[in-house]
Parts: sequence; structure tokens; C-alpha cells
Amino acid sequence: MRADRLVATLLLMQARGRVTAAELATEFEVSLATARRDLEALSAAGVPVYSQPGRGGGWSLIGGARTDLSGLTSAEAQALFLIAGPAAKVAPQVKSALRKLVRALPGTFRADAEAASEAVVIDTAAWGEDTRDRPVLVSLLQQAVVQRIKVRLTYQKRGSAPSTRVVDPWGLVDKDGVWYFLAGTPDGQRAFRLDRVHGAVLTGAEASRPPDFELASAWDSVVEKVEQRRAETTAVVLVPARFLDVFQRQHGRHCTVVEELGDQVRVELTAPRPLDIARNVAGWGGMITVETPDDVQEHLARIGAELVSRYPRASPAAPAES
Repeated sequence: MRADRLVATLLLMQARGRVTAAELATEFEVSLATARRDLEALSAAGVPVYSQPGRGGGWSLIGGARTDLSGLTSAEAQALFLIAGPAAKVAPQVKSALRKLVRALPGTFRADAEAASEAVVIDTAAWGEDTRDRPVLVSLLQQAVVQRIKVRLTYQKRGSAPSTRVVDPWGLVDKDGVWYFLAGTPDGQRAFRLDRVHGAVLTGAEASRPPDFELASAWDSVVEKVEQRRAETTAVVLVPARFLDVFQRQHGRHCTVVEELGDQVRVELTAPRPLDIARNVAGWGGMITVETPDDVQEHLARIGAELVSRYPRASPAAPAES
């Protein structure tokens, strides 16, 4: 679009001080005549640009005039580039946008902003795991959310056959590499895991969205409900104090300290079922003690018996003959 090119031309002039029509033609992949017309259009629109003929000439802003199109402070520019910089590695559109924004910043801000864009690398893969690829449907569903277009979604709940429904797109959430699609349905708000979506088609029909809808608040509500379902069973466990940090990191928000007892700490541990708690703590062996409930203790006893049966203790090796 010509309007985008004119803005980019102005930003380039601010960044370089002086440009030639040939440089603009190369930068924007247009003809030399088109680049000259763009420069003349800026002048006709009242932008203070002038041309200097001859060798070493070109087009410049009169008196080094500047138009700060960003309106950002130095701290705001750095914060923006710190956040958006890592995304530029995988999203060409972000890289292009940042390049344009750098040109719009005052010269005193540019160096820090460019440094901020390279200051952080986000590695989404945990140790020992592969990086999860971004689901192919994310771009399509983002388009549906932004343009407010209804989506025909084919979705398969765990243990059920796929079903198709038309939904109103409200937002997307990336939770630790697992993507969710929040949408309005006849039954109210739903959160769909993208790895269970078999297909999505934009219908072209206009979607509706509650005027007071806020994606962050809606997602907080989803998280709270899911975590409540994941905490329907509670066990009381004694953990060595020196290993409490490790135990808490392993179980996150589902581990709560109840009482400190010298070299031991009493905690409450939650999970969906007693069997889940038993499986989660079995690897700690005799280092911990599950005080309650009885059914978690019974599951642990069964797991222990199964392991002893599968891996009977080997007889000690006979001493070597002298």
C-alpha cells in the first residue's frame, strides 16, 4: 500500500538523514520513478523534505526535522523491545514491525531499543524435552478473533467422537506450550485445547462478543476451575525440611505448608484422585511419610508390593575364592 510506503520512507529519512530515490527504490522494491513520486508526494503533503542535486546529494528533512511517530519514552521503548524481540525470531511480521518502529524512535533511544530486542532468548522446551511447535490453527483462529468471524470447529473431547459446532471466537491462550481457544457457544464460554481440534473453518458470519469480556479475566476463571478439579483429594505428608524446596517445585500450587516440625515439615498435597497422589510421591520412597488418608497409603503399599514382585532383591554375590 502506498500509504505504508510513504510512512516507511519518512522513517528511513529520519534514520539515515539523507536518502536517494535509487536507495528507496531498492529498499521498497519499486521502480525509480515510483520512488521519486513518493518523495514528491511527501513534499506536496507538507512534510519538510527537500532535494539536493549533484554528487552526494539526495533527499533530506529540512533542518533535521523529526516526526516521532511512536510517542514512546525510552523506558517504554526498551520494555516493548524486550517483550517483542524474542518473538521476532519466529514471526517475520514482528521483525518487520520492530524494524519500522526503530526508525520512528528518536536517535537517542535507538541503540538501547535495538539492544533490548537482542537481550532475551525464550527457550520454551523444558530440560530433556523437545520444543513444541506452534499449532497450525493459531494464525487462522487469531484472524477469526481479530476480525470477529464465526468459526465452524470440529473438536474431539477425550473419550468421545469428534463433533462440529459453530462458535464465536473470543481469544487464544498459550499455557506453557499448550494452546487453548476461548469461544462463545450456545452453552456459554468454552475453552478448547487446540491439540484436540480436528478442523476449523471461517464461516464469514459476524461473531458476537460480550462488551465486558476480558480475555485475561476469563482465562483466570478457567484456570481456577481446572485447578479446583485437580485438587479434589488432599493428603497430609511429612517431608524432610532440607528437601522442602524440591518437593514444592515438583508439586507447585498443589503443595501447601501446614506446620514446621524441626527437621520435618507437614504439608498438604492435592490431586484429582488418591491414586494420583500415590503415583506422584512414590519415587520419594521412605524419605517422606503419608499420614492421611488411608486410601493413598493403600495405593502406595500396592505400588511398593508390585515393585518388589517385579524386581526381587538379588542374592548377595558369593565371595571370591582365594
